[in-house]
Amino acid sequence: MTCSLLYAYIRSQAPPKEAFTPLYIPVVNIPAKDISLRPEFSALFVHANISASHLITLDDLPVLSESKQLLPPGKTRWILVDHNKLQGFLGQLYSAHVHGTIDHHDEEGTVPTETNPEPRCIEKCGSCTSLVVRCFQSVWDALSSSSLSSGAGHAQGDSLIDDSAVTRGWDAQVAKLALASILIDTRNLQDEDKTKDVDREAVTYLESRIKMSPKDARTWDRSAFFTDIDGAKRNIESLSLHDILRKDYKQWDEPGCKLGMSSVVKALDFMVNKAGNESGTGAEQAFHNTIGAFMAARDLGLFAIMTTFTSSEGKFQRQLLVTSREDMRAAVSQFESSNAKELRLEPIPPGENVDDDALKETERNDLSSSSWTQQNISMSRKQVAPMLRKALQT
Repeated sequence: MTCSLLYAYIRSQAPPKEAFTPLYIPVVNIPAKDISLRPEFSALFVHANISASHLITLDDLPVLSESKQLLPPGKTRWILVDHNKLQGFLGQLYSAHVHGTIDHHDEEGTVPTETNPEPRCIEKCGSCTSLVVRCFQSVWDALSSSSLSSGAGHAQGDSLIDDSAVTRGWDAQVAKLALASILIDTRNLQDEDKTKDVDREAVTYLESRIKMSPKDARTWDRSAFFTDIDGAKRNIESLSLHDILRKDYKQWDEPGCKLGMSSVVKALDFMVNKAGNESGTGAEQAFHNTIGAFMAARDLGLFAIMTTFTSSEGKFQRQLLVTSREDMRAAVSQFESSNAKELRLEPIPPGENVDDDALKETERNDLSSSSWTQQNISMSRKQVAPMLRKALQT
């Protein structure tokens, strides 16, 4: 979300001469109803002075059957941020009209090599937002150097307002929006495996923007800001299990199989117990039924859940659960044999962390599940998803 908002905020104020349009529209790649599943958004919006109703989501685009008429592909240009392949119904219609990307995932090879005047940057780092900041830092500096160019004070309806102070206040709000995603992605720059120089440099730059604001200069506290946003992200107790699986979900359409993957900030036993509490029946059966229904609704052949959580001893941990249809079990075996050593996968034995027999290799309703503790905690969905996709393509 923050990548597209930052990109559009700067680009719309200073579009290149060759731009397809002077107005860049940020589209948040989720339905509007899913915004409520992300409590961290609500916490962040307070700092950025925006609300969920301000966002443009997938619900604001025409439905597939009307898209060609209401939003003709030839009259659009798409720039992808935080991914470099257009998926879903958007990909069906508009893939040929992608004209730029900034991303930190594996190269998909679908974006043209020449995208001028838009950037084409695919580089591994902790957060895609860091790459967007680097790409437009000089442009942002030029825009901010002359506060009168924005008419900030007059836009507030008060000619006596200090244009410079208002502009710096706006810049600080946008900087906080961008900073939040970098801090979450890199665990406040403490994740040594993910954090790169571009992330550190982006944080330094964004903090300087925040400190330029008279309102924030004296009170800014990055650690407190991170704790606020991170705490909100991990507060999922009020969500149903189905919504927890939807909260941070990505999907890929591979040949012959759709792959879904959910990232969850709680351990597997939390989800199993929640399923039991929601159903009033056996926890393991309820959990398995929820996963089965989730897969059926999306026609998934393979579904993975990656958990991240802190143990009672304060140790950061990861778990991985993979559920597959009967015809995709060979792909799961291929994934395990090819990647168990690198990921340092250790099968979760009965009674450890989860009291759920359905998490072991079982067969119910043509679904099979396997679960592991992932000892290589440096490997996130960004690395594990390509491994699963490769296994499906083998």
